[in-house]
Amino acid sequence: MQMLDPVEHMAAPAAARVGDTLADVDTPSLILDLDAFEDNLRMMQALAERHGVALRPHAKAHKCPEIALRQIALGAQGICCQKVSEALPFVAAGVRDIHISNEVVGAPKLDLLARLARQARISVCVDHPSAAQALSAALAQAGASAGVLIEIDVGQKRCGVQRPEDAVALARVLASLPNLEFLGLQAYHGGLQHKRSIGQRRRGAEKAARQVRRYLRAFAQAGMSCPVVTGGGTGSALFDAAGQVYTEIQAGSYPFMDADYARLDWGDALSLRHSLFLLGTVMSTPTPERAIVDVGLKSTSAESGLPRPVAGKGLHCVAINDEHLILKADHARDRPSLGFKLSLIPGHCDPTFNLHDSIVAVRGDKVEAIWDISARGLSR
Repeated sequence: MQMLDPVEHMAAPAAARVGDTLADVDTPSLILDLDAFEDNLRMMQALAERHGVALRPHAKAHKCPEIALRQIALGAQGICCQKVSEALPFVAAGVRDIHISNEVVGAPKLDLLARLARQARISVCVDHPSAAQALSAALAQAGASAGVLIEIDVGQKRCGVQRPEDAVALARVLASLPNLEFLGLQAYHGGLQHKRSIGQRRRGAEKAARQVRRYLRAFAQAGMSCPVVTGGGTGSALFDAAGQVYTEIQAGSYPFMDADYARLDWGDALSLRHSLFLLGTVMSTPTPERAIVDVGLKSTSAESGLPRPVAGKGLHCVAINDEHLILKADHARDRPSLGFKLSLIPGHCDPTFNLHDSIVAVRGDKVEAIWDISARGLSR
């Protein structure tokens, strides 16, 4: 019998190395333009400081500790994570102030949160007395403590206490439980962030702020302090920062911008730039007007629209499959050639980050760094 040669263990080669040019980067790859990224970080931090509010960027947008550390270095208060497991790589990287901007229910998650609270300053949302009691018990078992914010529903119609009197009653429950510190309120309206007109977003933010003031009046009448109001996002940051209700803003997408945010009317107050791109290669040119790119649903999401080609008028994304993006050119002269590498703006940055192991950070045409997206897939 003929013996087969042993199978060698082969690892996938790196998509890029520091010092490469963009032309050297294998595809599909997630690319970060550092110049635009750094400008965006400074712009949002300056907005927060101008209005005397803290910036607490939402790390669910990028899941990358290096990005969070750069935001904190510029003055951010800390970060938000949406899930407990998502916080793990950030704590490991040295981030020491993390707000879990969500309800946490279930013994495994509470146990993990309690263990994290022994290593970092952790806060978390609650909207039910039973959840608060379970949280207190888990923290007591671990010998840890955590801050708690009562989530209130200001129009998102998702989680959150529905009435000011219920929030006051829940705060009294929190005050009676060991290992918990009542910090204030979370008032987040995610649906508001993507309203297209700046007037719609302003009116929505003002309506949400009026709701928050109702809750703050109820706390004042009960003689209870409510020092923190956290919430807001990239789309409403202009109004949330200036509205004298929020003490911190949870903007997440602002460092990157995506095709969906690009459809918003921003006015002149915030000139955030696209810094996040998908680099793809034309893998087939089956007709004079059609090109197929090696970027699919395993590299980006499509629930907020298809990716948008950066360069080339007359070139449109018309469909996306698991491993293929289909481009259509208005004229044959507009169609890219076989092997051409092109940049695309993802429709929605958050799920796109979650599909990649790393991001290639470039300055100009040169790869300056490669950062791990080490919280990808951590959704418990």
